[in-house]
Amino acid sequence: MLKAQLLMSTATKTQFYPHRHLLGIEGLSPRDIAVLLDFAEQQIDISRQVEKKKSVLRGRTQINLFFEASTRTQSSFELAGKRLGADVMNMSVSFSSVKKGETLVDTAMTLNAMNPDILVMRHHSAGAAALLAQQVDCSVINAGDGAHEHPTQALLDALTIRRHKGSLAGLTVAICGDVMHSRVARSNILLLNAMDARVRVVAPSTLLPAGIERLGVEVFRDMKQGLKDADVVMMLRLQRERMAGAFVPSVREYFRYHGLDAEKLAWAKPDALVMHPGPMNRGVEIDPAVADGPNSVIREQVEMGVAVRMAVLEALAQHLPNRDRRG
Repeated sequence: MLKAQLLMSTATKTQFYPHRHLLGIEGLSPRDIAVLLDFAEQQIDISRQVEKKKSVLRGRTQINLFFEASTRTQSSFELAGKRLGADVMNMSVSFSSVKKGETLVDTAMTLNAMNPDILVMRHHSAGAAALLAQQVDCSVINAGDGAHEHPTQALLDALTIRRHKGSLAGLTVAICGDVMHSRVARSNILLLNAMDARVRVVAPSTLLPAGIERLGVEVFRDMKQGLKDADVVMMLRLQRERMAGAFVPSVREYFRYHGLDAEKLAWAKPDALVMHPGPMNRGVEIDPAVADGPNSVIREQVEMGVAVRMAVLEALAQHLPNRDRRG
């Protein structure tokens, strides 16, 4: 428990992120995570100023390449890049050569020829960001790849928790809902375990992936047991677009047994934080009264998202070349 706290304090002394890409939480040390969270703390004040500009990425080019529709993540990355001074281009895949049959590798090589500095990618296939990183000369950020990982979401969740609870170490975090199809759940499990939190997953059997216990979590199928004395209740979106078949009998029954309402929240600690990665299905995963209630930090998560993405961009900027490329 003391390990994560000591690493957090030492991270402020040596603010260096050693990786050229951010492809997932897997592979990051507790110190790496602490450095990014400390960077993000500094960015919050920037975003709250009247003049929301830094020059860290001035003259640099950031391309947002989203193969899946996104509002929050894409706009958050765009805002983060612009606040750091980057030239930001959003590439619409629906109008790109991908629709004409171009492979991801060919797309990567085409974009690489344009000499971008940072590529932010969301893709429906697990491992797509790692493949892209092997093909380009610039830094790559994974903005979500299939059901694999969503590292910046886990980081912004961790930042939100840390600002309220002081430390992640020793906290009991219950991740509830569609664990099987959730990249958010996987990234959060990896991060929270790395920072010495106690992680539970709570879901019906049909929404629990086989072997989830191997990730170092406690597994519950009943909300009352899973939420008992939890410090944080993290709800997940029911991802019906990724479901091939019937995983829940009905939305009404799902909410009755696994949706978060005031009665179920009472099983957690009185000051438990209520979180959701968004977009929310009100009345499906969470009762509107709870989503907008005093325990909810869902809107704060959105603000922390911009700060974390600014932090990641600034951390990767440490590895960008400072000399002109010669043809």
